[in-house]
Amino acid sequence: MISALATPPLAPGAVTALAARHARTSEVASRLHPEVAAALPATGFARHFVPSRWGGRAGGFAELVSAVAAVGQGCASTAWCCALLAAHARLAAHLPARAQAELWSDSPDTAIAAAVVPPSGRLTPVPGGWRLTGRWSWASGVEHADWVLLACLDERPDQPPAYRVLLLPRQDVRVLRTWDSVGLRATGSHTVAVEDAFVPEHRSCLRDVLLTGVPEADAAPCHRVPYTLVAPLLFCAPALGAARGALDAWTALVRERGTSDDSGVRHTLARCSADIDAAALLLEAAAARADRAALTPPAAFEPEAAARNGRDASVAVDLLTAAVGQLFRTAGMRALAPESPLQRAWRDIHVVGAHASLRPDPAAAAYAATALRA
Repeated sequence: MISALATPPLAPGAVTALAARHARTSEVASRLHPEVAAALPATGFARHFVPSRWGGRAGGFAELVSAVAAVGQGCASTAWCCALLAAHARLAAHLPARAQAELWSDSPDTAIAAAVVPPSGRLTPVPGGWRLTGRWSWASGVEHADWVLLACLDERPDQPPAYRVLLLPRQDVRVLRTWDSVGLRATGSHTVAVEDAFVPEHRSCLRDVLLTGVPEADAAPCHRVPYTLVAPLLFCAPALGAARGALDAWTALVRERGTSDDSGVRHTLARCSADIDAAALLLEAAAARADRAALTPPAAFEPEAAARNGRDASVAVDLLTAAVGQLFRTAGMRALAPESPLQRAWRDIHVVGAHASLRPDPAAAAYAATALRA
């Protein structure tokens, strides 16, 4: 166990300029540039939610959202990977202590990838654990990971299927380079395959604990928060950064063209910048709600808080997508070039908005179920 020491705050600046410089090269390769990947440990994202007994920060959500958005101004794909480095460590903190020691006893900056929604593969009970075989899609950042979290249904004849999350070392996982998306291309969200790997019993937990939070009374506040309360917030944060970067790129083009006196240009600037600021306020409110919930006993959690956060993140990504779309339409032909940060932001933000946790219909249904209940 690492002795508890004060850990430095998140440092998005350690990677932001580097990620922006290599953004085009990274997306062509469908993975982060090696220099960007090598710089990630210095940012502190991987350790942000690691328990303090392993040298982690056990940090908060508002700080994370702000730092992820800062990275996203230069490269949304890098911001996505940063957000998931933190989020996956928070999931791994729900594993038994022995698995946590394997992850973090040497360093709290262990990189963890995951593919836990939906469950896939085949799980066979054996003495001391399971044998796991299957394929899982969309494992962002897996080529730079040390460990991988995967989900599978534990099906036994004498009990209902259990949704189980399992931890495997990266060498037990084969990467199939299937990620060829229109946006977020550098996230390397490839398919992974596992062939008859042994997973010890201590490297597993049921998904239910992710939905309720770590039950131990001495758990850090950030580990007591249900997954559903914070997932939409963390997935939306890269889009905020992408939109701010798009606004910067659009403003630079307007200045180069000398059209700042055009009334249409002024209207676009005012409306799009206001929509981006409004989205930021929604995400800040959702992050503050999550940080308050982290200080609340698990039994006192209100379902309405998760519904509000899902609603706010969904509306925020709609505002950001519309703003970037308007910026892109009014930017002129130079914005269409492959190396243009504006068109890259336009593509990236549409992929963020397509994520299941940010879809408007489920978010609206969940919110209505709490707001309209008798």
